[in-house]
Amino acid sequence: MTAREALQTQLERGIAVLRVTLPEDAVSRLLDYRELLERWNSAYNLTAVRNADEMVTRHLLDSLAIIPFVEGRTLADLGTGPGLPGIPLAIAEPAREVLMVDSNGKKVRFLREAIRSLKLTNGRALQSRVEEVEGTFECITARAFASLADMLGWGGHLLAPGGVWLAMKGKHPAEELDGVPDGFKVEAIHALTVPGVEGERHLVVIRRD
Repeated sequence: MTAREALQTQLERGIAVLRVTLPEDAVSRLLDYRELLERWNSAYNLTAVRNADEMVTRHLLDSLAIIPFVEGRTLADLGTGPGLPGIPLAIAEPAREVLMVDSNGKKVRFLREAIRSLKLTNGRALQSRVEEVEGTFECITARAFASLADMLGWGGHLLAPGGVWLAMKGKHPAEELDGVPDGFKVEAIHALTVPGVEGERHLVVIRRD
């Protein structure tokens, strides 16, 4: 078995445990993305995760675990870094427009190359601070880049009325809940089990009035 075949088996098993349905070509595209990330990482230091198995669990499966909670046809992934969870989510749902936002130029250069080489026609990358992004989106994802109060303070204007904000956290953010600003309501907090990932994972689902 080649190294890629072993990673494919690991990824497919994880997807089966998560019980998410993906397009036919999604697994090969996710593995292509992982390879691209590994290649660029040596020069650009895009992620602290270096191990191939860990990239599958902590990047790919961790991103795919939130699919059941993603809504709408437009999504903005704020503080996306090298495209997490934005690129896996764009691969998982080709009909959804995904804008990936990061202020780091190296990461956005990588994102543009990933979008081009993976032929992600529904993905776009934007180098910007969150506060300066324009437009509104039916769904926003953010992978623990700040407290809930700061996230919504900087980017709340981007969430359409009735839209859903999915904040990916490690530990249960009980101490952050009082900081959620008016006009936003915490709808649920889900404890996520991601195959191969140790430690707590929580998803905070916030709805805009």
